[in-house]
Amino acid sequence: MQRRQESPDAVKIRTLPVQVAAHLTRRIVSGEIEDGRAPSELEISQEFGVSRVVARETLKILASLDIVDVAQGRRVVVRPHAEWDYLSPLLIEWLPEETVGELLQELHQLRVLLEPELAAMAAAGITDETLGRLRDEIDRMSALEADPDAYLEVDHEFHMEICRAAENRLLDRIMYSARWLGTASRRITNQAPAALRCATTDHTEIYEALVARDPARAREAMRKHLSNNSTLLAQKEQRSKRAARRR
Repeated sequence: MQRRQESPDAVKIRTLPVQVAAHLTRRIVSGEIEDGRAPSELEISQEFGVSRVVARETLKILASLDIVDVAQGRRVVVRPHAEWDYLSPLLIEWLPEETVGELLQELHQLRVLLEPELAAMAAAGITDETLGRLRDEIDRMSALEADPDAYLEVDHEFHMEICRAAENRLLDRIMYSARWLGTASRRITNQAPAALRCATTDHTEIYEALVARDPARAREAMRKHLSNNSTLLAQKEQRSKRAARRR
């Protein structure tokens, strides 16, 4: 059974602990919380006017994202930013645009390291059944070039199909866990003029290399596709910087 990509826009109603956790995370990122000390359960309850249960759940959320360490009888300590769970869709929602932009660049570095080799691994043993699904996804991409949101989902599944064909469960989990950042990245690259038509061409070249069972060709086709994406991300970053200077 194929896994479908969850939409980050599917559920926007957030529980009270999540809302408080989001607020505290933004305060930490902005530097409002100093000395590495986050509010305690009691302090959260008093400041936000919520129950101790809500405050406790708030801290559990922050701890689950590796934002804070909580030890009974001790203060709540903010963990180093580099150790936060940046693969969490919640955290991505809470971070400032500049930080998300940096993460998208880092995601691209991850993809360049992994996906060309995944394509080569897939080419070496891909099945006719998998090729059939990839062919269907190419056809859907061609039909959805005027619908970026729908295209995005098919694009994601195309890459995950290749990842599964490589038959490495750990790499599969790494790529799947990064899907939220991948969605954010695709939303940017899909905005460029003719981007989806070019993406369909890139995906077709990858598919044809897989059909040929040619690992070297598949590796190079994937590298080309990622290079094109990198160009689009860099252009978006330049536009954002120009807009910031004009403010």
